Amino acid sequence: MTASDILSRLRLAFALLLGALALSGCVTGEGDDRHLQPLPAKLVSEMAARGMSQGDPILVRIFKKESELEVWKRDRSGRYALLKTYPMCRWSGQLGPKKAEGDRQAPEGFYTVTADLMNPRSQFYLSFNLGYPNPLERSQGYSGSALMVHGACTSSGCFAMSDDGVTEIYGLAREAFAGGQRSFQVQALPFRMTPENMARHRDNANFAFWQNLKEGSDHFDATRQPPRLAACGRRYVFNARDGSGPMAPGEACPLYEIDPAIQPLVSQKQDRDQARFAELVGAGTPAMSYALADGGMHKSFRTMLKTLGPERMQPAVAGKVAISRPEAALADPFDGDETLGRADTTGSLPTR
Repeated sequence: MTASDILSRLRLAFALLLGALALSGCVTGEGDDRHLQPLPAKLVSEMAARGMSQGDPILVRIFKKESELEVWKRDRSGRYALLKTYPMCRWSGQLGPKKAEGDRQAPEGFYTVTADLMNPRSQFYLSFNLGYPNPLERSQGYSGSALMVHGACTSSGCFAMSDDGVTEIYGLAREAFAGGQRSFQVQALPFRMTPENMARHRDNANFAFWQNLKEGSDHFDATRQPPRLAACGRRYVFNARDGSGPMAPGEACPLYEIDPAIQPLVSQKQDRDQARFAELVGAGTPAMSYALADGGMHKSFRTMLKTLGPERMQPAVAGKVAISRPEAALADPFDGDETLGRADTTGSLPTR
């Protein structure tokens, strides 16, 4: 290990310590070396085979409806590739953004996680803070604190991954910071931003907001690079051209252009998606209204919950922490695309 490597790891350790002291809410817990667990050999081998090192930068995408978290990692081409998809054990609230402290909503938006937001002493095993509210959310008066990705299987506005799941995710972030990444982007989305999902949710009151989130998702999908973030006019702006006028989240947008090296790639994707959206709506794809009892749980965990019950499942995924609202988790209506056209009292109802 070079002197530079040692210095990077010392800086990371110091930042993690500061984060542990500063955070509150889903945070204080027993101290040990859980945050230093090495990445599994199989995962390290998979990275090497795909031209990735442990220290290469990462990006995280979260999808509520599917109850999944993706870790993307930069490979030797300089582009980001999907490394692994993790099932989410629990999230709370409904599809839609978080607006107020105590509303049980898990946030939706674009977040920047720095090393000081990593918490190695979480009461939910390990965690990192999303940094909610971000500048755009603060400009709209949204409130809330300690919104985390953490272990266990309980949520009151957080994304719970199970202890084993968060151990790997935390380790991937730790190694990326040690490798020199100063921050990583988290894209927290209501669902995978496909034309099919957009067509189903077109009557939702949050649809305009979700169209804005889809812009950022499209920028990443088209370029395989984290989009540069800005905000103005109560919306996100992605990959604005260098030299664009100053932007403030609570003020009207100045005239600006998307980076000309990126715009054609994004436009091609958006044109394809808009054509598919129009085709789906024209073919009579029903708009759906989804009512969650309280958030969701990945179907793999729901199967475990149905089979074992919460008391027997808890030690397998959540240690000492009880599974939050198991009845609501079992009522999660989302099973991939199986909900299209289905009507029941726990989930999807056609609105037209």
